Amino acid sequence: MNPPLQLSQFDYHLPPELIAQTPAATRRGSRLLHLDTGSRLHDRFFTDLPSLLRPDDLLVLNNTQVIKARLRGRKDSGGKVEILIERITGASTALAHVKASKSPKAGSVLHLADDAFAVTVTGRHEELFELEFPERVLDLLDSYGATPLPPYITHDAQEQDEERYQTVYAQSPGAVAAPTAGLHFDEAMLDSLKAMDVNHAFVTLHVGAGTFQPVRVEDLSQHQMHAERYVVPRSVLQEIETTRRKGGRVIAVGTTSVRALESVAGNTDTLTDPLEGDTRLFIKPGYTFQNVDALITNFHLPKSTLLMLVSALAGMEPIQRAYAHAVQSRYRFFSYGDAMFIESPKP
Repeated sequence: MNPPLQLSQFDYHLPPELIAQTPAATRRGSRLLHLDTGSRLHDRFFTDLPSLLRPDDLLVLNNTQVIKARLRGRKDSGGKVEILIERITGASTALAHVKASKSPKAGSVLHLADDAFAVTVTGRHEELFELEFPERVLDLLDSYGATPLPPYITHDAQEQDEERYQTVYAQSPGAVAAPTAGLHFDEAMLDSLKAMDVNHAFVTLHVGAGTFQPVRVEDLSQHQMHAERYVVPRSVLQEIETTRRKGGRVIAVGTTSVRALESVAGNTDTLTDPLEGDTRLFIKPGYTFQNVDALITNFHLPKSTLLMLVSALAGMEPIQRAYAHAVQSRYRFFSYGDAMFIESPKP
């Protein structure tokens, strides 16, 4: 029996200057580190991706749309408050992180966006606050909210971020962080892949702010994942079956697509369409993938569950070697950074 995995096994040193603060000049303008089926590394560019794909491969992309989830304002007392929506729960209700000098109590009123509107705190669920909005949440966020850039990006959201921190195929509003592997694709690349008979399908997983929360236990068997909402159309599972029958590969675009696909693995005997729910699936080394053969992804934070996920797919040693190479070769890291194409190693 293998000893339990430890958080310290997923650490690495990252010089701060390698954290990308802005996107590449064009969506497809990033570098691409290719980890092949023999665990060999190849330095490429994202424009090389079509040459690494084959007819009858299936790309599965996450079509969640990032909402303008960040709001600033004041309490009745005048103290500053910052809100980050975690999940929209109804037309005029949401769960949110609330940053203030003192946590607001139920019944508190928060005045937001230079007093453009106010929300009422109606309850609390662990670290999240339940908020009641005076109108549709999405409408108010669209008018007054700001794009919620990750905490390691140091500038406030600008006009460029509203476009570039969003995939070109975003359709379903609800994420507070982008599925960043998809940021590298533009319409022209998707069209060219389709012309090559590389198919693509869409799932939805609304990325929550919990994706940036640190793992707080050393023994990973004690870690509980944050919940995220997913929707997987039954047609996508049928496309996976067709792809496998034709000898193609199922290639997830982003770790969020992986979590959605693997959350419904073995759950295909239900009659509902689409398959949907909350997932707390924690994918770490030792996990057996059922719906995913390869992955396009960005580079992930040290000690993060996403680094554990890619280590589960490729192996811990190959990922450690790949990240050391990426640091040495000055790849750009995290949301606005460069990408990896990870192929599952041959048995």
